[in-house]
Amino acid sequence: MTPRRKRMILVGILLTGMAITAVLLISAFKQNLLYFYTPTQIANGEASIDKGIRIGGLVKDGSLQRKEGTLEINFLVTDEVNEFPVTYSGILPDLFREGQGIVARGKINSQGVFVADEILAKHDENYMPPEAQDALDAAKTLK
Repeated sequence: MTPRRKRMILVGILLTGMAITAVLLISAFKQNLLYFYTPTQIANGEASIDKGIRIGGLVKDGSLQRKEGTLEINFLVTDEVNEFPVTYSGILPDLFREGQGIVARGKINSQGVFVADEILAKHDENYMPPEAQDALDAAKTLK
């Protein structure tokens, strides 16, 4: 083999390796991507069932239901246009309460309930996650 042919083979192998690496990175990124949805978007059918997503909005007043003797809690998340049921089992953030802005990470089950793996609450009275604030503002303009 000539030196030129060896270089061409080496370049071909390097390009193939880089392409395979890029495909694997993009695939891993897509699998770990969590899209943010509001209750209105979920009600419109934009979110997938049994796929990891985030839902955000306000905890609806009067919707908190705790199961005695467990860490399980059920509540409704609202964007003031629609609401969506959420269930969570675990320790809640200290600032979690009715009327509070939250973002929950989890999946929608086959019964149409969002099963949260993690709940995040705003950290002071002036802060709300940007996605949740934008969603609430957009929902208010739809009213």
